[in-house]
Amino acid sequence: MRGSTRRSLAVLLAVVAFMASALTATAAVGTVSAAARANTARAANPDRPANAAVPKRHVVAYDRYSLKVDGERVMLWTGEFHYFRLPSPDLWRDALEKIRAAGFNGVSLYFHWGYHSPKPGVYDFTGVRDVDRLLRVADELGLYVVARPGPYINAESTGGGFPAWLKNVPGRARSSAPGYTAAYRDWLSHINPIIARHQVTRGGSVIVYNAENEYAANTDAAYMQDIQNKARADGIDVPITHNQCCDASWTPTWASGQGAVQIPGVDDYPQSFNCDTPGIWGTWGPGVTERLRDDAPVYAAEYQAGSVDVNSAGFDKCRELTGPDYMKVFYKSNLIASGATMYGYYMAFGGTNWGWLAQPNDVGTSYDYGAAITEHRQLTTKYDEFKRQGYFVTSVAPLTRTDPSTAPVSDNAAVHTEARANPDTGTQFVLVRHADRSTSTDESATLTWTTPDGTYRVPVRVKGRDAEILVAGYDLGGQRLAWSNSEILTHAHIGGKDVAVLYGGAGTAGATVLRYPSAPKVKVLDGSVRSSYAAGELRLDYTHAGLARVLISDGGRRPLLLMLGTDESAASFWRAGTSAAPVLVRGTSLVRSARATGNAVELRADLAEAGDVEVFGPASSRRLVVDGRAVPARVTPSGSLLGRAAGPRPVRLPDLTGWRTRTEAPEAQPGFDDSRWTVADKTTTESPIKPKNQPVLYADDYGYHYGHVWYRGRFTATGAETSVALNAVTGKHGIYQAWLNGRYLGSAAGGVQADTDDPVNPDPGRGDFPIPAGLLKKGEKATLSVLVGNMGHNDDWVATDIRHKQPRGLTGAAIAGARGLISWRIQGAEGGEDVADRARGPLNNGGLFGERAGWYLPGRTGGPWAAASPAGRRLAPGVSWYRTTFRLDLPKGQDVPVALRFGGAEDARYRVLLFVNGWNLGQYIPGRPQRDFALPAGLLRERGHNTLALAVVAEQSATVGPVSLVAMANHRGGVLVAPVPAPER
Repeated sequence: MRGSTRRSLAVLLAVVAFMASALTATAAVGTVSAAARANTARAANPDRPANAAVPKRHVVAYDRYSLKVDGERVMLWTGEFHYFRLPSPDLWRDALEKIRAAGFNGVSLYFHWGYHSPKPGVYDFTGVRDVDRLLRVADELGLYVVARPGPYINAESTGGGFPAWLKNVPGRARSSAPGYTAAYRDWLSHINPIIARHQVTRGGSVIVYNAENEYAANTDAAYMQDIQNKARADGIDVPITHNQCCDASWTPTWASGQGAVQIPGVDDYPQSFNCDTPGIWGTWGPGVTERLRDDAPVYAAEYQAGSVDVNSAGFDKCRELTGPDYMKVFYKSNLIASGATMYGYYMAFGGTNWGWLAQPNDVGTSYDYGAAITEHRQLTTKYDEFKRQGYFVTSVAPLTRTDPSTAPVSDNAAVHTEARANPDTGTQFVLVRHADRSTSTDESATLTWTTPDGTYRVPVRVKGRDAEILVAGYDLGGQRLAWSNSEILTHAHIGGKDVAVLYGGAGTAGATVLRYPSAPKVKVLDGSVRSSYAAGELRLDYTHAGLARVLISDGGRRPLLLMLGTDESAASFWRAGTSAAPVLVRGTSLVRSARATGNAVELRADLAEAGDVEVFGPASSRRLVVDGRAVPARVTPSGSLLGRAAGPRPVRLPDLTGWRTRTEAPEAQPGFDDSRWTVADKTTTESPIKPKNQPVLYADDYGYHYGHVWYRGRFTATGAETSVALNAVTGKHGIYQAWLNGRYLGSAAGGVQADTDDPVNPDPGRGDFPIPAGLLKKGEKATLSVLVGNMGHNDDWVATDIRHKQPRGLTGAAIAGARGLISWRIQGAEGGEDVADRARGPLNNGGLFGERAGWYLPGRTGGPWAAASPAGRRLAPGVSWYRTTFRLDLPKGQDVPVALRFGGAEDARYRVLLFVNGWNLGQYIPGRPQRDFALPAGLLRERGHNTLALAVVAEQSATVGPVSLVAMANHRGGVLVAPVPAPER
């Protein structure tokens, strides 16, 4: 569940299908598993052709502990990514490489029905909708995929992922109603085969399939079962799951009975969505994922990793609400308390609600979500914490099979402990945190800890809001870790020795005990570390500061390079696979991939500035190559390669000058020719919200679903008319404007929700407009023109048509003093459901005159434009356009995310649609938090000419204010991004 809401065989054939799928399925990667290692060569070479070799097929199974691939257990650690919120397919690789580099071994993907289907029976899987390409990239990168095709997904997207035309289909959505059934089966018939051919059973990456989404209210078990039967019939043979909202107290859980899935999961958002009060913790509980079936793994299907900004605090506050301290306490507590081995963190990268993709609540253009990777694809301190935890859980294999165990006894009641242990290896995992998880005091304690290697008294310290997972009785590569009060980041066998990184809070005391048959040699290479050996145990004592390095040899075991650091120094490491063994890297802003060939280590990496790059790789390594450039390097006493790499070249973005402007809205004038518009004369509607008078004026009923819609009503005046009363339902933050015989009457806020019988708000979106005296003459024809700005479609999370089939556009119109009926015509986006601009798709455009005339396109100006800048011209109420062009010449081999920044007064009453090279990249509304709008590379030509068009809808006289380009970052590296093909005229 997400947004402001909180957010399942009876038949023998289904049982047989479920049982069969538990025995057959495949996977593509896992950071440390054998199945994963078999694919590291592919993961390290993203340029490998998809058909270079016959993919190896695997077998997926599961038990109460975990998923298993080819018999080997998998810790599924995924981050959520929405391809539809990043309309530049080359940048999908960028986002997925960053997700992988954070330690995730998987990605969770919603598939958005409405994004692909502009009208019944029509589907588009090309260009920015090429999900086959998306899944190929995930496969090449070795990322498991949790496929989530709905049919309903929510995701704070318009209609919750439903196509808007579904509102005109008879029968309740998310039920067995025949009309809806035919519609969703058609969607699944198109998306399921694409998913099926990318399953791990066929050498791909899809490891589980998610049926429906948070289906917890007004449920229909037959519908839930039919989705699964349809998936099986379409070739889905991996396990089927469901993400239950919001804990086990909700019914049904889809864990038993008709509609039950094999692996039921739970969504949990313990921080709620109050970004304006980030210091309040656990508003919605402790965030411990419940076990729903004894024969399936515990699945934290959506665990809160950010927030929508319901109180307009700004996404930086949302990042604070769900920041590293929250992640440490809640994620680690859940890991030990629940024993979950399947995780989906919502979101890893949020992206942009470009076009009319947003849900009409408090979701604007940005869907940054306070995520670990920002909307502008930048890494944050949350990313660092994901990396610390992700490297750990995918490195330490015994975590995939644990049971609750006796926790060490703390001599300080303020310090809480919980424990789990692997029944096969005896490895123990102990959570240490404050007993009151919300406190930020500094507490110390001594734990009496009975481990597989003996009983020890272990000092611990919890500073501020923090939590640690300590490990004992663990075969760390070729070493034996008796216990440590430092946490494990990762370890691997590199260059003929074990290399391990441990860390703890800066300034805290650390101790690590390793077992050796005989006294080893200990050499401190960096930092201050004390060592002692007695009774088969080597004890190291130190303070977590900087990065200490200890080389341990002999003692009856292979050599060990142990690095001991702080949270910060641990986050400076990157782990990347090669065809032989992993490498560890320090000093770069990101490591995308690595390759070891001969005596060279080659990195694809990003750098924000020039600096030292250190690589722990094969013992034979003598040469270092970063992004194709040789970097002079030397071998350090640690056995690593150390060289100094160049940073990015500086960039300067051009000023936006040469603006030209044009006023539109001829639709407001009485003489405008609307003969080709759609006659609005329907008397019935599928919406349960019935109009109070005829005809039905709902925009969706006439095939106009997104953005602005024009209405023109004609009537014969009596001369006694005094006022116009209108009702419009637009969704939150929507407005509408009215003109009578070309005279501007004013604007009003659109309604949020209409109900069949709402005594509190029986007339949503009411606007009353006085008619100026003398404007209408008796017996003369009059024209009422209304421009309605719709803000997207309601979600359907409670599965009720009262919510889902809410009307958009005018819902009522009356003129006091008038006689007779008003005859109406309506016009929205050009072509309606027969989308004129197929490359950009149905959500790109509404029905403004300039949109219909193509003024948003680079090659279409449509007549004379006057010279004027947005900051230098005061606008009259209505619609005006500005256009300019600018050239970029960003350095090749660099990643420079560019944004458009708006200035101006916060209290001005206007809104701006911004188009870059024809792509609708957002809507700026003064007074809302967002002023910077992402311009994704691929849509933005990084080396070439660009056209910027602004459509300004003003409610009153206003000046837009300055508009400028800003660079949100500058990195050497990145991915190669080609222009996204789309018509320009």
